[in-house]
Amino acid sequence: MAENTPDGRDDAWGRLMAQAQDGDRRAYDRLLRECLPFLRAVIRRRLRGEADVEDAVQDTLLTLHQIRATYDPSRPIRPWLAAIAERRALDRARATGRRGAREVELDATLSETLPGALTNEGEARLAARDVRAAVADLPAGQRQAIELLKLKELSLAEAAAQTGSSVTALKVATHRAIGALRRKLGGE
Repeated sequence: MAENTPDGRDDAWGRLMAQAQDGDRRAYDRLLRECLPFLRAVIRRRLRGEADVEDAVQDTLLTLHQIRATYDPSRPIRPWLAAIAERRALDRARATGRRGAREVELDATLSETLPGALTNEGEARLAARDVRAAVADLPAGQRQAIELLKLKELSLAEAAAQTGSSVTALKVATHRAIGALRRKLGGE
């Protein structure tokens, strides 16, 4: 048998998981509450932002719930829990990296595109309507590039695969569309 931690958590948590697999909801609830600090500690080694840590913890708990039947009670539980938490943390880090590579700071985008700061909700709705109308007036290729890359936030590769266009063609269409939107909305 694998070496247990000094406080015997592997044995206790393993028993709780075995009981949970047999349908004991209290044992399952207790296991999740007891292992939560351990899961957070594993995830914090991979992620820095508290929101990302908590999201990864929730992802881990969901995964544990979905695959709890796969745990083998004859094996230590902590490595199994740690592997799941590590995987969810890595998934969260990848998603954050992809999102960060596609996102542009909202304030910078608005100041470049719209001719002045929006001072109230009514102006914001009017500006949003104006932007939607301006996008609708773009040529089909430019409109499609803006919709896929800026509104749906697809990567260039994803948008190219979806449209059959080259990455270069999408970049050009997006550049031209942004220029047209700036001119139409008075941003230049």
